[in-house]
Amino acid sequence: MYPADLKYTKDHEWMKIQEDGTALIGITHYAQDALGDVVFVDLPEVGAQLTHGEEFGTVESVKTVSELFAPANGEVAEVNAGLNDHPEQVNEDPYGKGWMVKLKLGAELPDDLLDAAAYEALVGSESH
Repeated sequence: MYPADLKYTKDHEWMKIQEDGTALIGITHYAQDALGDVVFVDLPEVGAQLTHGEEFGTVESVKTVSELFAPANGEVAEVNAGLNDHPEQVNEDPYGKGWMVKLKLGAELPDDLLDAAAYEALVGSESH
């Protein structure tokens, strides 16, 4: 159910590590489903430094506002500007067009990232 080539956080973000040492970051299908219809995404500026575990933006839905937490240290290399006009892409394609930021990763990845199986187990435990 969750793509095996991604890393996940307990806060329901995903990270796809690219060959060039950057990583795409977004929220999981589970997170977008829990939020409902996304109407606005507030993201950092290119060049911003993100710190693992710290808030870097918010996702606003018809139901609530939810914080985004950085899955790793790094510098924002790109922001998905398409979400300004089409925030619904977070709901429609959370692992594709709904990505949020591209991060130039710091030296080491955090050791608390989950693989797909561990994330699926986490989600299973939260939905009971």
